[in-house]
Amino acid sequence: MYFENTGLEGIRVDFTLLDDIMRKHGLTKEGQWDYERVTFDRKFKVHEGTFYLRVFAYAIDGDIDAGDAVVHVLKPVLGKHYYPHGVEYGEDEHFPEHLIKSCTEVLKSIQTDIESFKIKA
Repeated sequence: MYFENTGLEGIRVDFTLLDDIMRKHGLTKEGQWDYERVTFDRKFKVHEGTFYLRVFAYAIDGDIDAGDAVVHVLKPVLGKHYYPHGVEYGEDEHFPEHLIKSCTEVLKSIQTDIESFKIKA
């Protein structure tokens, strides 16, 4: 399930700032990055299963590994984990309303933090 109109999709932001803000909100990059792409994940274990809120970004300038990149953020997505196959994002998946609400609040907080930094900078 893709989240629309979050204010995150399409923004360009310093990778170090984005990494700090994501960690503040429980999203980590773990091993899911390379020199030009990164995925931030937040795991939700709820009664209905295990879900991942994911935010993807790619470098438009610089290098993620070196920490000097400016990244372009893509649409956030919510997926359900199925062992051992992985995460499914399909429209046929059922995503609990309480989880969607939590994810929407997290994404709004991330967007607010990024915007507040841009205003101060």
